[in-house]
Amino acid sequence: MMTSFFDQFASPYFLGIPLIAVAISLPWVLFPTPPSRWVNNQLITLQTCFINRFTNQLLLPLNVGGHKWALLFASLMVFLITINMLGLLPYTFTPTTQLSLNMGLAVPLWLATVIIGMRNQPTVALGHLLPEGTPIPLIPVLIIIETISLFIRPLALGVRLTANLTAGHLLIQLIATAVFVLLPMMPTVAVSTAAVLFLLTLLEVAVAMIQAYVFVLLLSLYLQENV
Repeated sequence: MMTSFFDQFASPYFLGIPLIAVAISLPWVLFPTPPSRWVNNQLITLQTCFINRFTNQLLLPLNVGGHKWALLFASLMVFLITINMLGLLPYTFTPTTQLSLNMGLAVPLWLATVIIGMRNQPTVALGHLLPEGTPIPLIPVLIIIETISLFIRPLALGVRLTANLTAGHLLIQLIATAVFVLLPMMPTVAVSTAAVLFLLTLLEVAVAMIQAYVFVLLLSLYLQENV
């Protein structure tokens, strides 16, 4: 029984082709391309307003050098939100429940921020490994601890996104299974459980959006330390 709960996180195949590639490319098909006209429809206007507000809020603490990442951060945010939201639909697959995909996004972007810091301001970047005023006997220990914490950052990014989405999907499936089991025996309890399931689904929608925002926000904070 427990194996069936985790089957939803296995990448599906069709004619030997992994459908995770289709799931990753699908979000870009759903968003309309802004036309060259001055007057746009309401959907494109709402999409543009959301992206502009998010980008302005995200890049507010960064200097001018970090504004080059605006397009990348906005695209990543829209991509993660769309994938997470589509994964809440029935009979769909959520690629962001795969740790390999999340690490594939987290490691290169984190490494890019570190390389930028080492290239532009190596003294400041290396200075983060040793806080000012550290006693001499503690210098080797603190350097090791700060180095480990630096390399844990991409792992924390990927694991946080994977764990939150996986836990939410498992909880929804467990409660939905309980509703179907209780419905013929205790209809009143089943209806109450279904109400809890509806509220949990709304919470999971919020989690899907918040986790995408947190992922991009932490990347912007890492960039802020290195530009």
